[in-house]
Amino acid sequence: MSNALLRDIKKCQICKDFLPYDPNPIIQFKKSSKILIVGQAPGVLAHNSSKPWDDKSGERLREWLGITDKQFYNPSIVALVPMGFCYPGKGKSGDLPPRKECAEEWMEPVRNYLTNIKLEIYIGKYACDREFGKYGNLTTLIKNQYKSKDNKIVLPHPSPRNNIWLAKNRWFEKDALPYIKRKCRKFL
Repeated sequence: MSNALLRDIKKCQICKDFLPYDPNPIIQFKKSSKILIVGQAPGVLAHNSSKPWDDKSGERLREWLGITDKQFYNPSIVALVPMGFCYPGKGKSGDLPPRKECAEEWMEPVRNYLTNIKLEIYIGKYACDREFGKYGNLTTLIKNQYKSKDNKIVLPHPSPRNNIWLAKNRWFEKDALPYIKRKCRKFL
């Protein structure tokens, strides 16, 4: 089914009329994927290269997780499933939010297919809203993850635009990142 599901996703045109470029769904997974990373939507660099997280945000994310490029881009290990599979375009203060049609159409079939997932990582507000519902603010959700025994991790978006958040929340690098790296290491 993976080949058929990936093929169908790659042919998706559901939000073509709302995108700045032709659709280019960027997603990675295999039945054997152990770590699921749910992000927001690819940026323009990822759109141009057709490679997920192919920018400074991706570099920071891999550093935060303690994961090599080889591990990260191995779909047998890591499933990369954004809320929106295509670059949504530029807004006034950064990229536009992911298109909602994508998650509504594809998230359930992809999640149903990925039965070997041991660790789930949710990045940014849009991914967290979908997974956790209306939870309050992202900082609170990130702090509360340490009280949970499940294998879910919540991260702020690793974009350089979040440097102000990182500066205000020094506990994240000091306390959260070692915890997150330990969790990831179990499944690499």
